[in-house]
Amino acid sequence: MRQDYISWDQYFMGVAKLSAMRSKDPKTQVGACIINQGKRIVGIGYNGLPAGCDDHEFPWGSEGDFVDTKYPYVVHAEANAILNATQNLKDAKIYVTLFPCNECAKLIIQSGIKEIIYESNKYEDSKEHIAAAKMLKAAGVTYRQINVGKLSYE
Repeated sequence: MRQDYISWDQYFMGVAKLSAMRSKDPKTQVGACIINQGKRIVGIGYNGLPAGCDDHEFPWGSEGDFVDTKYPYVVHAEANAILNATQNLKDAKIYVTLFPCNECAKLIIQSGIKEIIYESNKYEDSKEHIAAAKMLKAAGVTYRQINVGKLSYE
């Protein structure tokens, strides 16, 4: 039997990372993959504009007046994965390439997801992270960081 196969964590984070590659954001590409208790993918998403909004008609920058940045327009990967879900998410897990912000934490909690597996936490010192962690703890949603690195497909 082959011994060098990838783990479930590597597999589902790999799907999240592949989803992130669909993002048009020039600075931050985020992907998410939701699985049910049977290890079946039930939702995927990446950060991007809402359906029907032309990627060329909205800003992708992160500096300047709020309405001239990407922030009021981009739907986060976690939100897209939840909205794309094919079934109830009670007790599901979400694999996400970046630790969820406070807004996404609310959606994760409200959807019934019980575990977050993330790779990067580059905003760990932000107010948004502190608020997200506080809500997740209060709601009993666990989280853990993994690093799958670059996966080889050869």
